Amino acid sequence: MRPGNSVNLNYIRNDFLGNKGVSFALLIVLVLSAFLMATGAMVMERLFGAVDQLFEEARPSHFLQMHKGEYDLEALERFASQHPEIEAWHVQQMVGFDGKTLRWERPSDGESGDLSQSLVDNLFVTPNREFDLLVEKDGTVPEPAVGEVYVPVSVQQSQDLRIGDRLELSSGGTVLEFQVAGFVRDAQMGASLAESTRFLVSETDFTDVEAMDGGRPEIIVGYRLDDESAVPDFQRAYESDAALPQQGQAVTIQIIRLVNAFSDGPVALALVFSSLLLITIALLNARFVIRGTLEDEVREIGAMKAIGLSDKAIMGLYMSKYRALALFACLIGGLLAVVATNLLTQSVQANYPEAPPSPATFLVPVGALLVVYSVVVVICRRVLGRIRKIEVVGSLVHGTTQSEKQTVRRARREARTVRRTSLTTYRGGNVSRRLAVLDLRLEAGQWMLIPFVFFLASVLMTLPLNLFTTFDSPRFVTYLGVPETDVRADVAFTDDADAIREAMVADMAEDDRISGTQTFANVEYQIEGEVGWEGLGVEIGDYGSNSVRYVDGERPAEGEIAMSLLNAEKYGLGTGDELTLRRGEELTTAVVSGVYQDLTSGGLTAKMQGEVPGGADAYVVYADTVGGADAAAIASEYGDRFQSADVVPMREYVRQTMAYVTDAFKRAAVLAFVFGVGVALLITCLFLKLRLASDRPKMGMLAAIGFSTGEIIAQVRWKTLLAAGLGTGIGLAFAAVLGGPFVGALISMAGLGISNLAFIPNPWLTYVAYPLVLIAAGYLGALLLTARLRGADKSMWIRG
Repeated sequence: MRPGNSVNLNYIRNDFLGNKGVSFALLIVLVLSAFLMATGAMVMERLFGAVDQLFEEARPSHFLQMHKGEYDLEALERFASQHPEIEAWHVQQMVGFDGKTLRWERPSDGESGDLSQSLVDNLFVTPNREFDLLVEKDGTVPEPAVGEVYVPVSVQQSQDLRIGDRLELSSGGTVLEFQVAGFVRDAQMGASLAESTRFLVSETDFTDVEAMDGGRPEIIVGYRLDDESAVPDFQRAYESDAALPQQGQAVTIQIIRLVNAFSDGPVALALVFSSLLLITIALLNARFVIRGTLEDEVREIGAMKAIGLSDKAIMGLYMSKYRALALFACLIGGLLAVVATNLLTQSVQANYPEAPPSPATFLVPVGALLVVYSVVVVICRRVLGRIRKIEVVGSLVHGTTQSEKQTVRRARREARTVRRTSLTTYRGGNVSRRLAVLDLRLEAGQWMLIPFVFFLASVLMTLPLNLFTTFDSPRFVTYLGVPETDVRADVAFTDDADAIREAMVADMAEDDRISGTQTFANVEYQIEGEVGWEGLGVEIGDYGSNSVRYVDGERPAEGEIAMSLLNAEKYGLGTGDELTLRRGEELTTAVVSGVYQDLTSGGLTAKMQGEVPGGADAYVVYADTVGGADAAAIASEYGDRFQSADVVPMREYVRQTMAYVTDAFKRAAVLAFVFGVGVALLITCLFLKLRLASDRPKMGMLAAIGFSTGEIIAQVRWKTLLAAGLGTGIGLAFAAVLGGPFVGALISMAGLGISNLAFIPNPWLTYVAYPLVLIAAGYLGALLLTARLRGADKSMWIRG
């Protein structure tokens, strides 16, 4: 016999009306789970769809080589003729200027500003024709008229620029004025991790820009291939040809795509991770509620079995409620996700074009919601499998869901527990607290929900916070392959690089505000790869006091070299391996001393111990300040003094480079905090509501032997406090010990050059404020639920 649909509907309606608080609390957790899962999936789908749409419109290079200095155009033409896989190629001329040379003004209201705080390289270019296009919002390629400039979207957002504003470029005593004609999206240099950005001007204006003193000319050699999968082999072929320009960073389409996705991707991942934790919490609560319902309605179940209803039919009756809950939660969560996704993807909407709807636009969020629904239904069905074990006699006569054998075993177990938890060893103190502790030990299985939920909530809140504080920390520079210093100066690819470097180091040595400097030379070597010699940029200097973080091995000594993680993986190298380097006709043998993490230069770098050589391609000088000196002021002063050098305060440089990423983690941390505290409070109230209902006979007995209502309430609150504190503490320990390796493994899968992430937490937030707030949320739930006990009829407690 099987109940009809009308019976199921009546049961669902009556159960909701009879257990409004419990059903509503469970529904809220399920809605949050569905909401976060759908939102995370939609953010990722929109982000990747928008990136793909931008790539379709802008057609970025499959491989590009940035270069400063002279180059051989005939060598590039020869190389192109030898590689039929090249679909198109070009050399784009660029001129770079510091942000302090650019200012803007709005004629309509006189408002003005400048880019002096920007540390990225501002490159002026002309429109490309075939690929690597700078496109407007509608996807068209603009053609600037004389006197017009098209500004990058990133600059528009940071400066709040508008069409019609005037942009002034002032350098070397020359001033050029442009009118802002529009804003362009840049697939290659528009992401937050890019160190340069491009302004689009006409051919005529570019000639004037080139003639200005203080500009740094450089080029991009870009290639489009007929098969994107051929990029690794093509890169090896390019880098093995010493005649080609290679004084700069090489970038592949894979790195461009990854860097574009990394800006908003962390928010989506954090939302999905939060959803998984909330689903776990929801399932724990569903299990708790179902088991409580079976205990309360065991006689009704026995009666249904007695009249001939099958186990399957009875399970179907109860499952109808949880199917309805899960379905309704997914519908509400999905609708909320649409609104939240629009808010969370505002930066995506500004930096990328809107991708046209595709099957994935609908299938991805629906699939995410189906995952939530399916998991909830499957777990609820498994818990309801206990109905099969309920015996008719035991349920009707004794009111228990257990068989006779299970009842006997439980009685013996509880008898042993009572002997261990008796008050015979009591030596004074607060009796209520002592009883609360003993009660927790006796009913640990029934109270396990609270510490487990607080454990998950603590992990949910702590991991995003630790990610934010890590990426926002000044010490994060050690993940960028550089030491933790205050000022960095780059002297790159200029004829007088040696003289500038020596003069700068000499001036810094005489500067009372600077305590010491470290100088390194960037030298282009070649290393033997799969198909011949390939380019390898090596930084040479003294690493005796360098603070770069090593994941394996240690800093290099004389005759040794340290490899970045991606380079070590690329060439199959590990600590202790020997490799041969070539520069010109000279061969050098070095032993790999260690492997370090690096996000810069595509993660493909190396460091060798030795004297700083002269005649290097580029130099980098690191300086530490003393006495609270202003690193930004020092950097600005040395930048003015040495016009050919890029001098930046490291803290601000890292902040600007990682701005989108840290902002994303900050938003994720705020969301996780709100959800963690809210869910902890909600579940505490849900648990105590059911627990207090089932514990009424016990509370009645305590009242009968002389315990006051206040003492009984204190016991409940003390148990809640202990359980919440235990779960929170374990969660903090888990996040501290295993959180870093777990997140590091996820980031490692992205191929960014980081595999071992050690968190840099804010101790006051992570280990003081957050735990106190979380535990306070649990205690608040106990206060709210126990307050109503003061006016309760104690005689009703004894009756149960």
